[in-house]
Amino acid sequence: MYKRYQKPVITASPDVKVPEPGISKFILFIVSIISKPYIYFLFGFARIVLKGDDILFDAFKRALAKESRCIIAFRHPDGREPQLLAWFFLFKLKALAAKKGLKFARNPHAIFVYGYEVARWGGPIARFFMPNIGAIPIHHTKMDSKGMKRIYKAVTDGPYPLALAPEGQVSYSTDTIPRLETGVIRIGFQAAQQLSQIPEEKEKKCDVEILPVSIHFRYDSFGKAAMNRLLKKIEKTCGFSREAEKFNFQKRLKMCRDYILEKNEIRYNIKKDDSLPFERRLENVTNSALETAERMLGIKAEGDFFTRLYKVRHDCWDRIFMPGINSFDSMTGIERNIMDLGAGEAWHIARHQELADFSWYFRRPVPAEETALHIKVEYVQNLWDFVSRTMGGAFKDRINIQPRKVIIQTASPVNISNCLSNYIKNKKSAVNDLVSELEKAYLDCIKEVNTGETERNY
Repeated sequence: MYKRYQKPVITASPDVKVPEPGISKFILFIVSIISKPYIYFLFGFARIVLKGDDILFDAFKRALAKESRCIIAFRHPDGREPQLLAWFFLFKLKALAAKKGLKFARNPHAIFVYGYEVARWGGPIARFFMPNIGAIPIHHTKMDSKGMKRIYKAVTDGPYPLALAPEGQVSYSTDTIPRLETGVIRIGFQAAQQLSQIPEEKEKKCDVEILPVSIHFRYDSFGKAAMNRLLKKIEKTCGFSREAEKFNFQKRLKMCRDYILEKNEIRYNIKKDDSLPFERRLENVTNSALETAERMLGIKAEGDFFTRLYKVRHDCWDRIFMPGINSFDSMTGIERNIMDLGAGEAWHIARHQELADFSWYFRRPVPAEETALHIKVEYVQNLWDFVSRTMGGAFKDRINIQPRKVIIQTASPVNISNCLSNYIKNKKSAVNDLVSELEKAYLDCIKEVNTGETERNY
């Protein structure tokens, strides 16, 4: 029986066990009660606006009637998109469709895909609710045949659409597409191939469709006031006096941004070079942070940047939540305390990974005074994230300003089944072509929203 010598701040825990995903009607009933205050907590009094509604209704109608299989590929720039869409599909979509005279074969729902790490940092509440509304966990960094089998089964069996973010994680940018992973396209092709081998589905010509969904936030004078308060908080944290408020908006942002960058350069022993643009200097910090985490973990740098990033994240979590260990009861005090020390070390190593993760996305121009308000708000939120990650924070420390309007923009579906013959001939080329098509659909969504919205410059 173990006894801790001195309880550390971060302690090792047994591995997290996620129940087999399934849809519980009782849990959905509980979710229906708590979802409204939860959405209010996330978005305040924001008005939810659906654009491209006919496209969304038709895609759900076909999928729920099992006339097609649908994969909802939603953009993930902010972090709150899965909660919003899950609530919207469950509790709003049916009523909105009914207003247009449309009826679904069954109540709308979507099966969301999430990384296993969410079950670890999300805590007991996430581990309880997510499997019971059908959400499917998947590993980012290692072969997960069980998780992939669940995903393919969810698509091929239907009737509910599968929902996942092709960006792979939060991308921190609404009006640009920093990167898209190929996973959603590969899943679509594999599912289409499996369906083509089922005689009854082949006879019905049950196509697999990918439905692009883009989410956008708009703010009013309250949002602008909150943005200014957050900027003052950033300036205070950077040690700037109230005199900084005399400068224009862009200069205030640059002062803070450059100060934080310089502190990170000092931290990683990078020689300051003012001749380099901010983006290049930040890239040096990003690479140094990731290399530091790899060196501390004793792992070899293999693969591209995100392969390495996911590997570091996974290894850190594995030292905090111990795989294969269900209990510490049989351990000696020394064994348990060594594990606790390892968990604490992993937590500190992960601070470098968190900085590298965010900084990769932060290579963006500083908005000017005349820039649209939603872009300025997003930049200030991200600037706080830069402060936070520099001080050892993580995504949970992000400060999100509540919008006045949330726009859900849907683009026309991409028919995967029609491209299956190209996939069979040349998998890589077919996947890349559809990734480009998906990116174009998102860019069209951005253009549609920005053209249709005349945002007041509060």
